[in-house]
Amino acid sequence: MFTRRDFFTLAAATATLLGDAGRAARGAIRQEITQDDLLRFDPLGQVTLLHITDIHAQLVPLYFREPSVNLGVGEVHGLPPHITGQDFLRRFAIPAPSPDAYALTSVDFAALAKNYGRVGGLDRLATLVKAIRAQRPANTLFLDSGDTWQGSYTSLETQGADMVQAMNAMATDAMTAHWEFTYGTERVQELLEQLEFPFLAGNVRDTEWDEPVFDGIAYFERGGVKIGVVGQAFPYTPVANPRYKIPTWSFGIQENRVRELVEEARAEGAELVVLLSHNGFDVDRKLAGRVDGIDVILTGHTHDALPVALEENGTLLIASGSHGKFLSRLDLDVRNGKVANYRYRLIPVFADAIKPDPEIAALIKEIRAPHESTLSKVLGKTESLLYRRGNFNGTFDDLICNALIEERDAEIALSPGFRWGASLLPGQEITLEDVYNQTSITYPAAYRTEFTGDFLKVVLEDVADNLFNPDPYYQQGGDMVRVGGMSYAIDPSAKMGQRISDMRLLKTGDPIDPAKNYVVAGWASVNEGTDGPPIWDVVSKHISQKQVIAIPENKNIRVVGG
Repeated sequence: MFTRRDFFTLAAATATLLGDAGRAARGAIRQEITQDDLLRFDPLGQVTLLHITDIHAQLVPLYFREPSVNLGVGEVHGLPPHITGQDFLRRFAIPAPSPDAYALTSVDFAALAKNYGRVGGLDRLATLVKAIRAQRPANTLFLDSGDTWQGSYTSLETQGADMVQAMNAMATDAMTAHWEFTYGTERVQELLEQLEFPFLAGNVRDTEWDEPVFDGIAYFERGGVKIGVVGQAFPYTPVANPRYKIPTWSFGIQENRVRELVEEARAEGAELVVLLSHNGFDVDRKLAGRVDGIDVILTGHTHDALPVALEENGTLLIASGSHGKFLSRLDLDVRNGKVANYRYRLIPVFADAIKPDPEIAALIKEIRAPHESTLSKVLGKTESLLYRRGNFNGTFDDLICNALIEERDAEIALSPGFRWGASLLPGQEITLEDVYNQTSITYPAAYRTEFTGDFLKVVLEDVADNLFNPDPYYQQGGDMVRVGGMSYAIDPSAKMGQRISDMRLLKTGDPIDPAKNYVVAGWASVNEGTDGPPIWDVVSKHISQKQVIAIPENKNIRVVGG
């Protein structure tokens, strides 16, 4: 039996592709980018923090389109990171077209991608990290906010070992986690034995013994400054992901526990306290306003990329994007236990402009070599820009929903509101690796069942509240459930249970009857024992049969209200 809990991370998102400003940019001459340009920075103070988050096991360069829709509700309406596109460019005075416009927005993404190329790649990140460390050898701390071990074919095949090996080679100083836990309790413990740096998650407790499972703090000395790094894992892991994978571990925001750890770090002489977080940006913004003594929050989970450090209650919030697309550099001048000054840059990792680090490049080649024939298998070609990220739908999610409906003989499809997954440009071949980049999870069964119309509304309402609850502490991760075969209207500003209306079945145009049963296909159920073929097989078969994929603009979700 499926419950509401199955769908707390399911999602759907509306996004416009190329606007008038984008059309004007297509003829733009490529602006030259060099590795020296990306590294240019006037050092400040005693401490350099380098930050990455939400790599999702992407070892090699890729394309990744930022969202065109990222709504904020309540007090954060209209505040960064809840601005996109042209509004984002205006807010941060970014010219378009430009490398920064390409990296930070969806504006004319496909055209600019052809100019500026792929982003990320762990060997390129390593080049940047090593160069900064060489410049500031006694001052630099390299930290990872998690979602690192999951999201690719090789990470699934090795159950996270490839990324542990890679991040060890990167000489990471500490990490926290979220999707790492979906490998299960035993596997996480096995991987921690291989990890050569601290795994910090002070908000995870053993439910039987009511004691911490992992360390909450690690201490470092950089530039003569004692630094306390407090780790915060994703608070809603047992809700957003299967509880049965981690049956004896509890999570939660645990604000008082964070406060205790910060106070402990100060009592131990930490002059700089950093929260290495996977809470999500809005949760961290609220937390910063309620917990004193945190100098910096390196935030993760929501994949937001901001070119500035935001301040809340004396705390600097840093948002470093996802998929290895950015490296954050924050230099801090610490005096008398306080941050006296800082300088920040969000560095786009333009793969074509950066010389790959030989050591990490060789390791990546070694990791991928046994799987090359699988990774490179061509399934078809796309005529459309395929992407995932956005509040209400993504074209790759539309493709997944189409595959579920056709291959599982369903009327309606539901696909999770995951934020991870690389983008594909029009004209690109679709490989098996591309499919796994969207689907690599440890609970992949593509189920087929029946829901009443009433239960479908319950599902959508629950996920909508998860996304649009005005209190960030009640936002449990992910975007709206992606839907296929149906349409609906949503008012994000409405009260719980009143956001969803006008649900209709696409093939007939009829309103969805609350009392009627509908055949529904989906995947990523959090219930143990869910039956069905793995989602990557369903999607791969669909692409192979179609050969050419064309996804029309999705007009099936209407945003209404204030």
